[in-house]
Amino acid sequence: MNAAHIRMSDNAHILVVDDDREIRTLLRDYLEKNGFKATAVADGQETRRALERTRYDLIVLDLMLPHESGLEICRELRTRSDIPIVMLTALGEEVDRIVGLEVGADDYLAKPFSPRELLGRIRAVLRRTLAPRLLEPNDVRAYTFAGWNLDTTALTTPKGETVSLGGAEFRLLAILLAHAPRVLARTELMELMRGRDLDPFDRSVDVRVSRLRQTLGEDARSPQIIKTVYGEGYVIGVPVEKLS
Repeated sequence: MNAAHIRMSDNAHILVVDDDREIRTLLRDYLEKNGFKATAVADGQETRRALERTRYDLIVLDLMLPHESGLEICRELRTRSDIPIVMLTALGEEVDRIVGLEVGADDYLAKPFSPRELLGRIRAVLRRTLAPRLLEPNDVRAYTFAGWNLDTTALTTPKGETVSLGGAEFRLLAILLAHAPRVLARTELMELMRGRDLDPFDRSVDVRVSRLRQTLGEDARSPQIIKTVYGEGYVIGVPVEKLS
């Protein structure tokens, strides 16, 4: 994704997935009035067909769908794509939000919500996820650590296999590597990830660190690559080589 596209993120193509015809029509029309291109579908089957035909920049995905849930669709998408996902749900419990983040959503919004708030969330996610080359203001092109390699587009295993990461996890890992061996507090990480204002009870950074550890094959009881410094934050615990 080049810089011109990043600066013009309002031209992004958004796929809205909601089984409520009134809601998906309202969101499609609202997004188009605000400069986006938008397509609306009703369920998982239509979502797959839409993704086969067209390239989208972000999916607005309802949690409660017929036949299969938004969580199932999100989990499936994450096995083959890092497309940003903003999840919608009528459920407002924290556990539902955490589950959504755990399966790969980049953000989460509970119904009822204002279209204006959703618009702000979409723009924030696009700023974070469409600009992997703008992660740091220096000339670092790639990071090598514990046999792994993270460049401007992908994470590669020690065996040379490419691993798909969601936009938020990609940025979080790049931030930790860029600042190694410094410990970064959760508040610093959320600010660097350009998220919305910090909620002191927000655990999204912790959830994403947990997902990154799983991707890296870390032992959850004794992680070596992404370490927890209790009372302070997170740090990369292995040597990092920065390639310019």
